[in-house]
Amino acid sequence: MKESLFSLAERLESLKAGILAALSLLLAFGMAETANSLMLAKSLETLPAMDFNLVVRGAIALISGFLFGATYRYAIRRDTNPHLKSGVVLAFGLVRGFGQLDIGLSNDAGILLDPNIWLFAAMDAESILMFAIASLSLDFAIQHNWIKPFNSN
Repeated sequence: MKESLFSLAERLESLKAGILAALSLLLAFGMAETANSLMLAKSLETLPAMDFNLVVRGAIALISGFLFGATYRYAIRRDTNPHLKSGVVLAFGLVRGFGQLDIGLSNDAGILLDPNIWLFAAMDAESILMFAIASLSLDFAIQHNWIKPFNSN
């Protein structure tokens, strides 16, 4: 019987990667929310889609970060290809950002002509930046052997 690539040690490393990425993304989310409330408070009041409960949105960021961390560790393995790393960041960031854009589109059929489209574009960029911060945290932890890269042997 062939030994599974997903040994207990690999699962624990993925758990560590998921927890680190979840905390990194939650921290980035908190910084983004603080910046948004300080700089964009008047603009945000006009968007009904922004009235989500902060605790629920934080939990979503935490779960997204955990899933990102486990996936990122597996996807990059021992690869040094920067396009692979940025592709994983873009995939998660765009999916999160497009979800927010979808909410905006469902609230207003003419959003492409609405000045708030730029706010949703900024939210897309913010999502990508949050996952980039999580990836930098993971790369740092892997580089310092706090988290081991996925062993595909």
